[in-house]
Amino acid sequence: MCMSAEDLEKYETEMELSLYREYKDVVGQFTYVVETERRFYLANSVDLVPRNTDGEIYFELRMSDAWVWDMYRPARFVKQVRVLTFKDVNIEELEKQDLKLPENGPF
Repeated sequence: MCMSAEDLEKYETEMELSLYREYKDVVGQFTYVVETERRFYLANSVDLVPRNTDGEIYFELRMSDAWVWDMYRPARFVKQVRVLTFKDVNIEELEKQDLKLPENGPF
């Protein structure tokens, strides 16, 4: 059975929406947002090391306790990630939101 282009587009849209909902649910558990040319990650530990081999500069990026934005991965939570790239890497520290108690709490 073949999917029509419209069915495939609808499926991918639903997968992206599901991934976005998952991201919103888990983002508070992480310290860093990391963007590479190929992926988007959430992580609690990030180490970026510039490397130079025969005059070529690249970056070795190591992350632990990470979540990967990839709708085709069966498991998005990973213990360790290692990325080698010649492209830019963007690392941002997330602000931890203050814990707020409900206004109409039990007390």
